[in-house]
Amino acid sequence: MTLEALSRPSLVRRLVILAAGWTLAVLLVSAIVLALLFQQAAIRRFDQGLAELIDNLTAGASIDDRGQVIAPALTDLRALRAYSGKYWQIAEPTPQGGIHVLVRSRSLWDSELEAPADIAAQLRSRPGQPVSYDTRDELGKPLRAMATQVKLPNRAAPVIFMAAEDRGPVDRDVRGFITATAVVFVLLGVGMVAAVVIQVRVGLNPLFALRREVASVRRGKAERVVRVYPTELAPLADELNALMAHNQEVVERQRTHVGNLAHALKTPLSVMLTEARQTKGSLAGVVEEQAEAMRQQVDHHLRRARAAARTQGSGERTPVAEVLDELSRTLERIFLDKGVVIDWDAPDDLYFLGERQDLLELAGNAMENAGKWCKAKVRIRTSPISPERFRLSIEDDGPGLTPEEREEVVRRGARLDESAPGSGLGLSIIDELARAYGGSLTLGPSRLGGLLVELDLPRAEA
Repeated sequence: MTLEALSRPSLVRRLVILAAGWTLAVLLVSAIVLALLFQQAAIRRFDQGLAELIDNLTAGASIDDRGQVIAPALTDLRALRAYSGKYWQIAEPTPQGGIHVLVRSRSLWDSELEAPADIAAQLRSRPGQPVSYDTRDELGKPLRAMATQVKLPNRAAPVIFMAAEDRGPVDRDVRGFITATAVVFVLLGVGMVAAVVIQVRVGLNPLFALRREVASVRRGKAERVVRVYPTELAPLADELNALMAHNQEVVERQRTHVGNLAHALKTPLSVMLTEARQTKGSLAGVVEEQAEAMRQQVDHHLRRARAAARTQGSGERTPVAEVLDELSRTLERIFLDKGVVIDWDAPDDLYFLGERQDLLELAGNAMENAGKWCKAKVRIRTSPISPERFRLSIEDDGPGLTPEEREEVVRRGARLDESAPGSGLGLSIIDELARAYGGSLTLGPSRLGGLLVELDLPRAEA
């Protein structure tokens, strides 16, 4: 696909981008929300374990006769192993706004649980309510900690119970869940985008089919759109059929008018020529000469008008090889006295998108001109330019033309050699008829030494 094609608006691309963008955005938001919910649920479960540990500490703690806090004996072995990742400590607030540790678990060894600088103020403002925060132990492990301030019997000062545990396993679970979720959602996104593409292609398939049918009509392979289309496209198909029928009617009307005009002009000209030929004198000669020129001009313009009308039609397919074979045999007989040999080559599956008469006129004029000026040889080749165009090349071994003469000879009625027979309209007719079909005529030097005539013409599907 070219950059120009990519830059053009596309319904398929627009629908796919919109649907895929919306789908991927929803999946991305869903994945993020799901990961956050899982993380919050995991942290809540983790905090519940810390809350149970603090409840056990609170329920089992006691005050001795000297007012000292005595910690209960806990059975969790991790709290007894140094830096195991599970810690607790009992503290009290200080007048300066900090905390002073009274009792700690053996797992803390000689360290203390780090806490925010304003932890005492937070606990004082929320008596009996837990405060959770994140911190690290002496080994740098990430910890999830919780603290609660309560009043114990037989003690005037409040007591702060603190517990913490390594949150590494929870973080690993969250990362594993996020990774698995990302993989699943990526696969789901790819699948949904593929489904969107398939859905759009299938949904717009009738539109593509309508385009193919219209192209078949334009190439002459069908006369009208015949498929049954969905409700949304049926009116468009009907309108296209109506438009093609109207165009065909206009073309037929143009052909009729052209034919009527031909009869209206040719009859008076024929009468003038007949009378002039039967009358002697210089005036009769002038009338005959001018009437003959007028008839040639009328024939030329009528051919051009008919060609323009035919190119508006539904399209007709003409086999190129058959036309070249017919013309070659005819012209070899015409130029038999010169011994002209016409070497032509064209594939059997090459078709001209137009009427047979027009191809006969296009190729015939060029081949006749080559036969007239060649020494003994004319070569004709065809080559495809694209699926819609092909090139017809006619070259001879005659004297050829200079670049200036090539420009002059295409002008209507121009003749470089007044002694040669003809009206001088041959190449002009070829040029105008080729243009009527959206093609072109190019003149150049032949590899045989003479003139090269190249015709760019419309190609029909085989």
